[in-house]
Amino acid sequence: MVIEVKPVEENVDAKAIRVFLKTIELLGGPRKLIEYRNLTWLPSLMTASYAIVYAKDKGYTAETIANILGISTTTARNILRADEEAVKARLEMLANEKAESLGEEKRTHIAGGLAKLAYKEIQQGRDEINLALALGQEVSKSLGVDWAVKVLSMLKGTDFPIEKEHLISKLKGIKIKGKPIEEIAEKLNYPIATPAQLLHEIAQAIKEE
Repeated sequence: MVIEVKPVEENVDAKAIRVFLKTIELLGGPRKLIEYRNLTWLPSLMTASYAIVYAKDKGYTAETIANILGISTTTARNILRADEEAVKARLEMLANEKAESLGEEKRTHIAGGLAKLAYKEIQQGRDEINLALALGQEVSKSLGVDWAVKVLSMLKGTDFPIEKEHLISKLKGIKIKGKPIEEIAEKLNYPIATPAQLLHEIAQAIKEE
């Protein structure tokens, strides 16, 4: 009897975090970003990382990705159409650029290109997953996004979509950027379809503070 061994499908969140960490590495690492106080790239990089993983691993269209992540279809298309080779050619300059100094379309294009490069590096084995997992929380903390790791950890095994009351009960007691989750939860749009959308919604909510 022939036994077919199927590859284990990697969780989208885990893969997206690996891609996200790799984009930071491509920009010169967390020290480079902290040195120039250029942390404004992080929300765009995280969104692009999820978009690329959904497109490459799940085959989702820009419209579906936009719906999942709570972004516009135009933004999703800009990420997926990004020219990674053009971005690669100017990697050394990017870590010194402030994301807000660029137009939204250009910022999205660059983040998409970086996510594509990072995804390719991971697929070609130029990624140490154990190291990424070990350093992920530490790196996230140094960049001010350790809340994302904590949120995902506390929601492990939770079914989505999720409503406000259930979300608050699962995340009870945590604070993000000094704000209790109950206060942040009031600013989110429900139901929240996926962990990716939740991270995006929280990032937008605390950005508006």
